[in-house]
Amino acid sequence: MNKKPIVIGVTGGSGSGKSSVSNRLVETFSNLSVLLLQQDYYYKDQSHLSFEERLNTNYDHPSAFDNDLFYEHLLLLMNGHAIDKPVYDFTRHTRSHEIIHEAPRDVIIVEGILILVDERLRDLMDIKVYVDTDDDVRLARRILRDINERGRTIDSVVTQYLDVVKPMYHQFIEPTKRYADIIVPEGGYNQVAIDLLATKIRSILNVKR
Repeated sequence: MNKKPIVIGVTGGSGSGKSSVSNRLVETFSNLSVLLLQQDYYYKDQSHLSFEERLNTNYDHPSAFDNDLFYEHLLLLMNGHAIDKPVYDFTRHTRSHEIIHEAPRDVIIVEGILILVDERLRDLMDIKVYVDTDDDVRLARRILRDINERGRTIDSVVTQYLDVVKPMYHQFIEPTKRYADIIVPEGGYNQVAIDLLATKIRSILNVKR
């Protein structure tokens, strides 16, 4: 592993395609040691709250995340130390008892809706990427994901989107676009942007094709 890994931040609204971009980059650099560190794993523990109280939590607000732990873990990885990453249970709306042991890597891709809100996290990133996708496309993707992966109903997904997700996006996430080094329209389907990102990462790592 290099002395200092390259850290790439990938953000955008829920359903924007940021996960697709991140996964494409992981695949592109599969010959290197690459770690995908997702902010979704770092929602705050809510075991002290009732299930009803957990349901009423605003998960699209910056206060929903344990950014202190996220920042601490990213620093540890950058300094060559392993971490025990928490695992979040989206059916119970709190942390599970599981952890995932992650070793430091040469490339760390940090992904999440609010990673550019926290100045501490921004300052650790070599490249900041914002995935920009229309609201209606993001809603459609969120419906499919939450129904298939998180056991939600269409009504609950749409209600949450209109009442919380969309307002929080425009209040907190979209303004972070100004911090981005690269803006990627339409997420993982934008092959040109993926190739440009890969070229930039190679130049930093000094890795030949």
